[in-house]
Amino acid sequence: MTWIAIAIGGALGSVARHGVNHVVHARWLTTRFPVATVAINVGGCFLIGLLAGLVAAERVTLRLHWREFVFVGLLGGFTTFSTFGLDTFLLSRTHSMGHATLNVVLHVAGGLFAVWTGYQIGTRA
Repeated sequence: MTWIAIAIGGALGSVARHGVNHVVHARWLTTRFPVATVAINVGGCFLIGLLAGLVAAERVTLRLHWREFVFVGLLGGFTTFSTFGLDTFLLSRTHSMGHATLNVVLHVAGGLFAVWTGYQIGTRA
């Protein structure tokens, strides 16, 4: 049952990621910088931090299958670390090391800050 929950969550997360990417690039912003990937990764970091904080504070109770569905499947399918790696590589080759460095800093620092912020909100009584 856990494997099915992860598979369904991963499929839904991937579709959500594609939707966000499409909306950001096709309808909102046209740029060579991977804004959608940053938004997806930092947003996913915030959500995983928030949910982990809510679970840790016992404000939300998730059975094992639901935890696996949300954390591994849904959020794992939604965030795009492999895309981040490719975007950074392509930026370093085709645009500039400055853009590549900015991409790494925004994802890593922004992601860690988002996890911390979400966790703080989730554990707040």
